[in-house]
Amino acid sequence: MLRTLTIRNLAVVDDVQVGFSEGLNVITGETGAGKSLLIGALRLLMGERADRSMIRTGEESCMVLAEFGLQETDAVDQVLTSFGLEPCEGGLLIIRRVIREQSSRNLVNDEPVTLQVLKELGNVLVDMHGPYDHQSLLDVAAQRDILDAFGDLHAIQNEYQAIYATWKEVIDAIERLRAGSEEEVQRQVEFLSYRIDEVERANLSAEEKEEIERDHAQVANMQMLTEQMSIAIQALSEGESAVYERLCMAQQALEKLEDWMPSAADWSAELGQTITSIQELIRSLEVQASDVEMSPERMQWLDDRLTTYQTLERKYGGSVAKVLSACAEWKEQLQELQSRETRLLELDQDQQRHRQQLDRAGEALHAAREEAADLLSERITRELVHLGFEHGFFDVTLHQQEPGVHGMDAVEFGFAPNAGEQMRPLRTIASSGEISRVMLAVKSVLAKQDQIPVLIFDEIDANIGGEIGSAVGRKLAEVGRSHQLLCITHLPQVAACGDCHLAVSKHVETGRTYTEVRRLDEQSRPTELARMLGGEDKSGVSLEHAKTMLQQQMDL
Repeated sequence: MLRTLTIRNLAVVDDVQVGFSEGLNVITGETGAGKSLLIGALRLLMGERADRSMIRTGEESCMVLAEFGLQETDAVDQVLTSFGLEPCEGGLLIIRRVIREQSSRNLVNDEPVTLQVLKELGNVLVDMHGPYDHQSLLDVAAQRDILDAFGDLHAIQNEYQAIYATWKEVIDAIERLRAGSEEEVQRQVEFLSYRIDEVERANLSAEEKEEIERDHAQVANMQMLTEQMSIAIQALSEGESAVYERLCMAQQALEKLEDWMPSAADWSAELGQTITSIQELIRSLEVQASDVEMSPERMQWLDDRLTTYQTLERKYGGSVAKVLSACAEWKEQLQELQSRETRLLELDQDQQRHRQQLDRAGEALHAAREEAADLLSERITRELVHLGFEHGFFDVTLHQQEPGVHGMDAVEFGFAPNAGEQMRPLRTIASSGEISRVMLAVKSVLAKQDQIPVLIFDEIDANIGGEIGSAVGRKLAEVGRSHQLLCITHLPQVAACGDCHLAVSKHVETGRTYTEVRRLDEQSRPTELARMLGGEDKSGVSLEHAKTMLQQQMDL
């Protein structure tokens, strides 16, 4: 649910924090008091583009903030993680937007985000129904989803979609094989054959490349290697100051001490081991030095071989593994092209078999949708009668179409608001009041299936009153048992049904206009309803009428 909405320096709002409750939250106030600013603030948080003129006169920026407390976070977490953001912790979601003259900043749980993130979150958090909204109810895809949710058809649809995916893969394979003329196919065969031959003739391997790179590096640094090994050999074995000669002299001296110092024999033996190690090291260096002296032919071969590796990696991938993987794919493509006619015949047979399975699955889904459509039409029509459309009729029509990922049906919601009127697609209805009441009827029927937690209704009471207004209010309260509702209303019959009543007013102070939002209690609420009833004397008949209305709602 939406817990709080904070607005600062937005139009005539100076600094307002509004707390909401579960169930039906009604928002009332005189025309022009600023009720629409609450909805406008929420629209900004849901990704609507900002108009800098909304910043309060004399201020440099405005800020809107919404705090949501969510019981189910799967849909929101899916949006957040898709944009690389952390999921909700403890169901807490805070959306903040700061708008300045030259820039704006959007934050979700203190992480900077784009407007696209806000829009995606808005799609799963809030469903708005008011003037000029592009409402989800008018979208044919949403209408199909509503029907499938009502009929609990997801299992049947998943079965259909699995068969459709297999069938579509076969269709795509056929299209790839049939694409292009024989000449183009022949060119592809020659091109793939050239690439495969080029890689196979090179006889690449990751192990050989490492060896060649090592040997090539040695050749490139041969002079330096030879010089350093020569220095080491000379230091160890050549001349009177060589390490080997000096150690031999030390061993001779120790041998002369053995007659006088028995422990000198151990010292002489240890030194002998060191001398042996030095001799082995000298021989290893001499062998390695001779190996480094490579012929010019060997050096040229290493150069050419390394160039081959580098050229093929640059052309076909960044590593030997990628080049070989690409070559394997080319072989598969070449095999497919060379056996094109045989493969096409096999795929045609597969396509026919999968299409038969798809038709059966599509027919099963269509039959289930037909049954659900009849029941949904009946239930929504029944709800609409209670919402002021005594002779209204709601219909769900299915039109068969070519297979698609969602089935073989085009779903269309139709509505005839009055007796004698022709059924028309719901999307062609211009009246926002009618659309809002139809949405209310749909939400009432789909209360258990609908996962969007917050519903907003604006002008749902347009052109109605009396008992119909009371019916709309009761229906809103009913939907409020499974959703949080925010409803801007001018009807006291609707306002009396609210679980939370917010009154919006404005006043002028030192030449500035200020908007105030008050949460009404048991004492102040009857006075606001009396105002809405049109009573000038709020202590007389209107006030008593207001108290009676509230008592009647408490008794229901």
